[in-house]
Amino acid sequence: MLVVRSTALFLVAAVFEIGGAWLVWQGLREHRGWIWIGAGVIALGAYGLVATLQPEGEFGRILAAYGGVFVAGSLAWGMVADGYRPDRWDVIGALVCLAGMALIMYAPRSR
Repeated sequence: MLVVRSTALFLVAAVFEIGGAWLVWQGLREHRGWIWIGAGVIALGAYGLVATLQPEGEFGRILAAYGGVFVAGSLAWGMVADGYRPDRWDVIGALVCLAGMALIMYAPRSR
């Protein structure tokens, strides 16, 4: 159950962080204005809040593992929002990152 909760929190965090960064990008680079930028800043703040809800208590471990989710999520976001077409190396790289995330977060540890 903790793995399911943790995975769900990683996905929600990815939507907030990647979505927030995308909104800021749209506001600045695509000249959509300050409302887009402000919405992005709020979403980025929400990402920080969601990250604190992870059941694991080690900040460094959570953020390191989240890096794998961020890589894969960014490629997925680009596909949906911008029509980006990842090549096989993008996909392989994202899978390696997700495998690393799983090792960091869910490998059995002796305490």
